[in-house]
Amino acid sequence: MTHVITQPCCNDASCVPVCPVDCIHPTPDEPGYARAEMLYIDPETCIDCGACLDVCPVEAIVSDDDLEGDDDPYLLLNAAWYEGRRPVPVAGTERTTVAPPAGGGPLRGAVVGSGPAACYAVESLFARRELDVRVSMFERLPVPGGLLRYGVAPDHPGTRGVGTSLSRSWTRPGFTLHLNVEIGSDLSHADLLEHHHAVVYAVGAPGDRRLDVPGEDLRGSLSAREFVAWYNGHPEAAGLEVDLSAERAVVIGNGNVALDVARVLVTDPDRLRGTDIAEHALTALADSAVREVVVVGRRGAEQAAFTTPELLELAELPGVDLVIDPAEVAPAGPVDDPVVRWKANLLRELAERPATGAGRRIVLRFRAAPEAVLGEAAVTGVRLAHNDLVDDGGRTVARPNGRTEDVPAGLVLRAVGYRGTAVPGLPFDEGRGVLPHRDGRVVDPATGAAVAGTYAAGWIKRGPSGVIGTNRWCAEATVETLLADYAADRLAAPVHGDDGLADLLADRCPNVVGLDGWKAIDAHERESGRSAGRPRRKLVDVRDMLDVAGGARTT
Repeated sequence: MTHVITQPCCNDASCVPVCPVDCIHPTPDEPGYARAEMLYIDPETCIDCGACLDVCPVEAIVSDDDLEGDDDPYLLLNAAWYEGRRPVPVAGTERTTVAPPAGGGPLRGAVVGSGPAACYAVESLFARRELDVRVSMFERLPVPGGLLRYGVAPDHPGTRGVGTSLSRSWTRPGFTLHLNVEIGSDLSHADLLEHHHAVVYAVGAPGDRRLDVPGEDLRGSLSAREFVAWYNGHPEAAGLEVDLSAERAVVIGNGNVALDVARVLVTDPDRLRGTDIAEHALTALADSAVREVVVVGRRGAEQAAFTTPELLELAELPGVDLVIDPAEVAPAGPVDDPVVRWKANLLRELAERPATGAGRRIVLRFRAAPEAVLGEAAVTGVRLAHNDLVDDGGRTVARPNGRTEDVPAGLVLRAVGYRGTAVPGLPFDEGRGVLPHRDGRVVDPATGAAVAGTYAAGWIKRGPSGVIGTNRWCAEATVETLLADYAADRLAAPVHGDDGLADLLADRCPNVVGLDGWKAIDAHERESGRSAGRPRRKLVDVRDMLDVAGGARTT
C-alpha cells in the first residue's frame, strides 16, 4: 500500500521533512520545485508510515486503498512523475543561529499584506526562537486572507483550509494585526520604518495583464481577476456589472484561473449553494443564460498552462460536457517530461470521449489567440487567429497562419495573468510588475543599492507564479535575507516603539480593526452561513464589516 497526493495539494512541502524514506518530490531544494504542478509520492519507496497525512494542511494525501472514483488517476499521475527520474537528494541550506546586534531590543518587523506569502513571512520570523521578535501585520481591507479569501474558487474548500494553519502565528505574543489600514495612504513607508527595523511587502499582484487588442474595454469584457473577485465577494468587485444574458462566454487564456471561471460559469448553482460564494454571485448565476464556455489557449496540448489536477476536475464535472477537437490536441512532437506527456495524453483521451448531451458544456480550444473583441457598445464575440506550432531554436512557439474565426459571445473574460502594481515610495519594475529585488531585498534598479530595511515576498517579489505553498519558501528566503541584515547591524533601529505605533494608528486610522475585530467578523459570517447550510456568508460591504467588528482596536 502507498499514499497518494491528490488535487488539493498546496505545494507548501510540509510533508517533505517528515517522510523517513525521502519519497516525496520535488522538494524545495530541487530544481523544478517552483514550477511543479503539485508534489508526488513515489509508490515504489513509500512505506505507508502515515507521517505525511498528519502534517498536510489541506488533507490532500490519502492511502491508495481510500481513493474514490475521481481520484483514481492520481495514483498513476504520482507514479508518472518518477518515470525515468530518480531524484538525487540535494543538501539544503542549514539555518544558522541569528545573534542580535549589540545593545538592541527586540526585532520589530512589519509585514504588509495578509495573504499566504505574508503569513508565511510572519511564521518564519517567529520560528527563530533565539530572537525576541515583534511583528505588525497591515492589511488595507477590514478582513485578512488575500487570495485565500478572494482568489481561490469557492468549490475548492480544501485549498481554502490552508488558511487555518497560516494564521496560527497570529496568537503569538508579539504579534499585532492592523486591518483596514492602507500603506501609502493611511501610513507611509517612512512611517513604518520609524516604528520597525524592517518592512516586508507581500501585497500580491492586484492588477491585470492586458490583451492589447481592439475592443478589449467593451462592456462585457472583464478580466478574470475581476470576475473571481466578484464571485468571491471582494468589496471592490461586489458592484461589478457581469452580463450573463448570452448563452456563450469566451475565456482567453488556459491557466488554472481560466478553468476556475469556466467551471463556476456552468456549474449547477445548487452545487455552489454549499460553498461560500458571494450571495449576489449565486443569485446571478442561478439566473444565468450561459450554457457554453469556450476556453482559448494560443499553443497546443503539451503547452497547456492549466495543471493536471484542474483538468481532471473539469473532466468529472457533473452535468457538463467537456468538448475538445482531436485535431487541436494532436501530438506536436516528442515530450520529455512524463507529467506533461501524461496531461497531453489525457487531453487526447478526453477529446475522443462521446458527449453526454448535458445541457452545459466547456469547450477547450488550442492553437488560437484573440485578434479582437467584437462589438460596438458591448461584446458580441471574439475574433480568433488560428496558430501553427513551430520550432524556434528548440522552443515551441505559436505563430498565426492567416486563418481567422469569429466566435459569437456575450461575455469575454481575459485570463492572461495577474500583475503587480507599484507601492508608493518604492522603486518598481514596470516591465515585470514586481518590486526589483536581490534575494528578497528591494533595490533601486538605477543604482543597484538596497532600499534600507525593505523586503519583498510572494507575487510582488517573483511575479504571479506558483501555487499557495510556493509562497512559503519564497517568504522564508526573504526572511533569511532580512535576518542576515539584522545580524550584521545593517537595519536602523526604530525611532518609536509599540506605544508610538498605537498613537499613530489612533490618529490616522480611527477605524483600524484588530484581531478581536476580525474574530467578530469571522464568527458573524460563519453563523450567518450556518443558518443557510453554508460554511459562511461573506460580508461584502466595508461598512458592514466595520459595524460587526465594533470598531475594535488592535489587539
